[in-house]
Amino acid sequence: MVHVLSSRTLLRPTDPERSRVFYGEQLGLAVYREFGAGPERGTVYFLGGGFLELSGRSEDPPSPAVRLWLQVGDVAAAHEELRAKGVRITRPPVREPWGLVEMWVADPDGTPIVLVEVPADHPLRFRPGI
Repeated sequence: MVHVLSSRTLLRPTDPERSRVFYGEQLGLAVYREFGAGPERGTVYFLGGGFLELSGRSEDPPSPAVRLWLQVGDVAAAHEELRAKGVRITRPPVREPWGLVEMWVADPDGTPIVLVEVPADHPLRFRPGI
């Protein structure tokens, strides 16, 4: 059996500095560590229970199949904050039929990011009788 001690999602941005500005300054993710030097240095951000690593450079944007799911405490507040910072919001907050409140944004390379709020009455938080 594989005993996983830690995990991270790796992205190879087309413009590493632009992506560092987006994830660090606009989204406000805290830096876990940096490595290397210069404009293509690697940066690892905290993502709740995991990490997001930006390292290297790609000539092509990431596959549209790559998406990030980030749970936040208040999607409406995140919407106002990110809109004020100029983040491209691809879909404003909506309460989905499955009960989660979701808002979609995109990073500079077009990677879709869903910000999710789990309401207090949602089964992910509350299960009657348990």
